[in-house]
Amino acid sequence: MSTLTFPSPLPSPSEDCEQLHKAFEGWGTNEGLIISVLAHRPAAHRREIRRAYAEIYGEDLLKPLDKELTRDFERAVLLWVLDAAERDAVLANEVVRKWSPGNRVLIEIAVVRKTEELLAAKRAYQVRFKRCLEEDVAAHTRDEYRKLLVPLVSTYRYEGAEVDKSLSKSEAKILHQKIKDNDYSHEDVIRILTTRSKAQLLATFNDYHNEFGNPINKDLKADPKNEFLSAMRAIIRCIICPEKYLEKVIRLAISKTGTDEGALSRIITTRAEVDMKQIKDLYYKRNSVALDSAVKKDTSGDFEDFLLALIGHEGA
Repeated sequence: MSTLTFPSPLPSPSEDCEQLHKAFEGWGTNEGLIISVLAHRPAAHRREIRRAYAEIYGEDLLKPLDKELTRDFERAVLLWVLDAAERDAVLANEVVRKWSPGNRVLIEIAVVRKTEELLAAKRAYQVRFKRCLEEDVAAHTRDEYRKLLVPLVSTYRYEGAEVDKSLSKSEAKILHQKIKDNDYSHEDVIRILTTRSKAQLLATFNDYHNEFGNPINKDLKADPKNEFLSAMRAIIRCIICPEKYLEKVIRLAISKTGTDEGALSRIITTRAEVDMKQIKDLYYKRNSVALDSAVKKDTSGDFEDFLLALIGHEGA
């Protein structure tokens, strides 16, 4: 559920383009005007603004934004202006080019997104980078990570509610045995986590807990410093409750010594129109502090103003 508020009626895309063009003119950029327009327009309208801007001024809106804005504010605005699929494609490309075992962005994109959203992101990846995402993931990862991540981004999960009870019980046993044997990257473990529907996996995880006494993620904490086990736990958390996982990403981004602005921008720009209200509610429940207040404390200037507008801060 979105927390954004939009003016009613919305200005025409050409009117918004005129305002944005004014913001770029003169000696200094009018960042407040940019925020007042872009942070308060839904995705379909932002797409029309970008199309109209190219028609009227002869260049992609991204170019003046890239030229006139700086640092964290620039990155957040550029991500926000992109269509959701193109945004995910850009984020995925950044990750594979500078891939490290501790990065979870590919897992977010592959597991949190709906099946059609992942497919759209992969199409956008091909259009923008002239390669397929699976190809780049295979080229830039290795060993057990390649075994896990290539099928994860290749999958086309069934999204219905139907569950095979006998299958969930048998696969809970397979997962338990492989975890017990420390055979975490076994092909059966990879196959189950990367191909089964989320409903089927939830049933499997429930059977695992009921049959063996521990949640599966507790058994995967045998070695807290093992990044591969951490990646597997992230996949499972994204399947069980993606909003809780995303709240934790925000919490860690804010609670670190020095804010992780990249993670903060990524979650807020990708979820502002999806489930930001649930994430905000979970954040408050977990931290006894409103997300708005935490963002205000840890950010500043135009970047702060923009993020507050996207998370629905009153008056932003």
